[in-house]
Amino acid sequence: MSTSEQAYLQLLRDVLQNGVRKDDRTGTGTISTFGYQMRFPLSEGFPLLTTKRVPFKLVASELLWFIKGDTNIRNLLQHNNNIWNEWAFKRWVESEDYSGPDMTNFGLRSQTDTAFAKQYMEQMNLFKERILADSDFAAAYGELGDVYGKQWRDWKKAQGGSIDQLKDVISSIKNNPDSRRLIVTAWNPEDVPSMALPPCHTMFQFYVSEGKLSCQLYQRSGDIFLGIPFNIASYALLTHLIAHECGLGVGDFVHTLGDAHIYSNHMEQIEIQLSRDPKPLPKLLLNTDKQSVFDFEMEDLSLEAYDPHPTIKAPVAV
Repeated sequence: MSTSEQAYLQLLRDVLQNGVRKDDRTGTGTISTFGYQMRFPLSEGFPLLTTKRVPFKLVASELLWFIKGDTNIRNLLQHNNNIWNEWAFKRWVESEDYSGPDMTNFGLRSQTDTAFAKQYMEQMNLFKERILADSDFAAAYGELGDVYGKQWRDWKKAQGGSIDQLKDVISSIKNNPDSRRLIVTAWNPEDVPSMALPPCHTMFQFYVSEGKLSCQLYQRSGDIFLGIPFNIASYALLTHLIAHECGLGVGDFVHTLGDAHIYSNHMEQIEIQLSRDPKPLPKLLLNTDKQSVFDFEMEDLSLEAYDPHPTIKAPVAV
């Protein structure tokens, strides 16, 4: 049985049994624990959960969006990726330019008010259509601020200019693999106020040993049911891509969490997931004709033998 999936399922159990109840920014309420670590041996298979379907195309398109340094949801929507919509939509409905129905607390209200939920979906669909059709509107309201892609690829320097952290760390892995400074950080205190969502996965570090590349992520805040499965798969994919460019095998992905929490409206979903038996992990397939991380597109990435249990839907806390 995969130790990778068991590590995640044990996190669910530990927080359910030992977590503390806490209020949160979204008003939903959580059960939370502070300080938790999981290890995923990437040689076992690609760590995409099998106890529920996790959409690999959404994981991959978001990661490629980060890698390209993009911070606008338009590119994601062009790939039918909707995972950042709510944060851009929130900026739109709170702006002076918005004149539609009141969307205050749309995340919570849409869960309990059927009439409002219909109204919310109508406004969200109009918003998405306008982002795709109107480049000026997309530039103004599809933009999320200086989130991950900006920090990874274009970290601004106090004296002017910028640092391409991702490009630099790949160069260091190739030329100085024993360095203890193989780090990329997304947490930029100066830019946090301008971000639609401050980075949850804040810093990652690479480690080369015996011809294999490992990665450790520090994540300050993690939605265990919805977010963390994406984060595990995303950083596993990033490790595979960088290992490929650097001519290395893959080692472990180590996931270190700060505030790891289960939202109070995800309890029934987690009970369903924990009742299921894990299946074999899939295998990641890369187009080996592509050498650089920065050249990969969606058609260059695929999975083999992914046969998960069905999707379990749950609301996103915004």
